[in-house]
Amino acid sequence: MIELKLEEHKLLAETELIEITENSNVTFEEVTLEFFKVTHSIPDCLGIVFHTPEGKIVHTGDFKFDLTPAKKDEQANIHKMAEIGKDGVLLLLSESTNAERPGSTPSEQMVGKHVEEAFMKAERKVILSTFASNVSRVQQVIDAAQKTNRKLALLGRSMVNVVQVAKERGYLTIPDGMLIDQQEINELPPEKVAILCTGSQGEPMAALARLSTGNFRGVEILARDTVIFAAGPIPGNERSVTSIVDNFYALGANVIYGSGSTSGMHVSGHGYQEDLKLMLTLMRPTYFIPIHGEYRMLHQHRLLAESVGVEEGNTFILNNGEVVDVTKDEARQTRKIPAGNTYVDGFGVGDVGDLVLRDRKQLSEDGMVVIVVTMSKTERKMLSGPDVISRGFVYDRDSDDVQKNMNRLITKTVNELLEARKYQWNVMKQTLKKAVGQYLFKQMKKKPMILPIIIEV
Repeated sequence: MIELKLEEHKLLAETELIEITENSNVTFEEVTLEFFKVTHSIPDCLGIVFHTPEGKIVHTGDFKFDLTPAKKDEQANIHKMAEIGKDGVLLLLSESTNAERPGSTPSEQMVGKHVEEAFMKAERKVILSTFASNVSRVQQVIDAAQKTNRKLALLGRSMVNVVQVAKERGYLTIPDGMLIDQQEINELPPEKVAILCTGSQGEPMAALARLSTGNFRGVEILARDTVIFAAGPIPGNERSVTSIVDNFYALGANVIYGSGSTSGMHVSGHGYQEDLKLMLTLMRPTYFIPIHGEYRMLHQHRLLAESVGVEEGNTFILNNGEVVDVTKDEARQTRKIPAGNTYVDGFGVGDVGDLVLRDRKQLSEDGMVVIVVTMSKTERKMLSGPDVISRGFVYDRDSDDVQKNMNRLITKTVNELLEARKYQWNVMKQTLKKAVGQYLFKQMKKKPMILPIIIEV
């Protein structure tokens, strides 16, 4: 999958890839890296142990404990984890995504059963959307299609690419003749068709969103079709996902969505509280840094660590860029280094300032108003104008008087400045900007970017 991404961005040829397995060891001067297998929603996930002169530092990566994963070879190597933590580790960095959720993460096998049941109950074609990278979920869909005697069509570039690579590498088992092209969907009876597509997070240009609005050429959603969301919405995507769900209901489709242990089509790839406590118990860290989560999640994870024996003063909640110096004798938060977003703008990298971003945000939200006034250099009077040009700032048909009143305001402001012998064009520009800005906000509750231009003749 990394190769696919690099190739998509034309970076593969200039990139050296070094494949790492659970049995790999990598040495950088005094530091040696060891790896241990963890379970997540994508295959071959590994945690890392940094063997340093001061002691062992463990980074879990994303993980959960699933004793019955979709595929047996995806089970976490708990024995190796226990061996790593036998004498304790100096520092543990562990993910915190689900630190607020009590209990243990439900098993992937539960999802497989629910997918199969949904396929059996479906009267017409089935459309299922999930992350293309969730290969075990894709295999569950393939198995359900096989058991219900359905052909499977793949929609979405990333889904097609990942399935192809996963099949070539042996991660997916697909019966011969099961996959069909998009053009064949309408040639088969609807009860013999299943569609696996991208777009479970509400991406507007992904296959699922286009299906929900009838904009996917050659594929139509009809009444009694079944649509399954086999991935939970990432925080921040809920509104987009809900909009697509509503679209499918409006088309008459049966929609199945949501997660959990009773009827859900998705389980998280991130450990719940009991998973996190098990990792802490296996590693037995002296110092602990919760990572990967909102502050409330990090705080809850800290409390979990203290509940299983980590000393209260030995946990650190850090913001991006904050540094903790760790030795075998102590750990201290010492300094901060620059860390944050690096913006790429054309050929420029990291040179987009806050003012530029603020202007672009303002333009995108309220548009722009350009005021052009022609002034006589010698007579100190307005020769023509004002001319007002707007972009992205729409006047309603009932608001023509706003334009006329704005022209009167500009003329009045210029004349008052001239009468007061304020001939500096910069002063005039700022005064016009303030006066017009206040007027437009009062009348329309909008704050467009206002750009006065004075032409001197």
